[in-house]
Amino acid sequence: MTTWPALGEVGVWRRADEQVTPALASALEELGYGAIWLGGSPGGDLREVDELLAATSTLTVATGIVNIWNDDAAAVGAAYRRIAAAHPGRFLLGVGAGHREATARYAKPYEALTAYLDGLDAAGVPVEGRALAALGPRVLRLAGARSAGAHPYLTTPEHTRQAREILGAGPLLAPEQKVVVSDDPREALAVARQAVAPYLSLSNYVANLRRLGFGDEDLSGGGSDRLIEAVVALGDPSAIKRRVDAHLAAGADHVNIQLVTPPGQDPLDGYRALAEALFRS
Repeated sequence: MTTWPALGEVGVWRRADEQVTPALASALEELGYGAIWLGGSPGGDLREVDELLAATSTLTVATGIVNIWNDDAAAVGAAYRRIAAAHPGRFLLGVGAGHREATARYAKPYEALTAYLDGLDAAGVPVEGRALAALGPRVLRLAGARSAGAHPYLTTPEHTRQAREILGAGPLLAPEQKVVVSDDPREALAVARQAVAPYLSLSNYVANLRRLGFGDEDLSGGGSDRLIEAVVALGDPSAIKRRVDAHLAAGADHVNIQLVTPPGQDPLDGYRALAEALFRS
């Protein structure tokens, strides 16, 4: 059985360009989160990872994800080896093919992922030290065979259940889960819809949501209420905990929550409130 870095059951997903500071990483570690995932295609030199690991002692840092079209596997492998030597067992390299709409070079993503994994093999990145962004069955199977496991994004507990069936027992399954903490349902829906709407123009997410049973009426106009409530956990911290628990019950090993807040709001208060429900309730 492949052993991956310790992640705990719950971590935090944040874009690498959203001021993921060493101070924030230290605070999240103190609150009890097991990992922080750097999204938004962080650079392949992984300098942000060095800084966050140096500021913490137990937190695992993962990338969610390094884009295979942007960074050469040999260079990423060298960065991985540097980090693994300085902070053994505390880094998980997440890689993926990104979006057809965002990359002019995008072609035959499955074959490109396979070749990239070959490059990571040659660069000395162990299977247990890497994970794949994966939504559909074919890439989920590749993730289970050639990496520690899968990091799905913009999914539901039902997708987690299906992904676990495809992966089987053993491989890592670490879905991202968007959350909005609010006691105002209308405000929560509006904030969530604004966060989800850009993804509804990306073919890989649309295809996955269609596989989950969402139709044209759900995917138009920024997303139906039904779709938004399915992919974003809304409400008070206890409601967020129920969604995290649903993923874990469906077969997830680790859930990384992406706290969506109105512009200008300090996210740390939200992470504190969630930590109370997630770790101390």
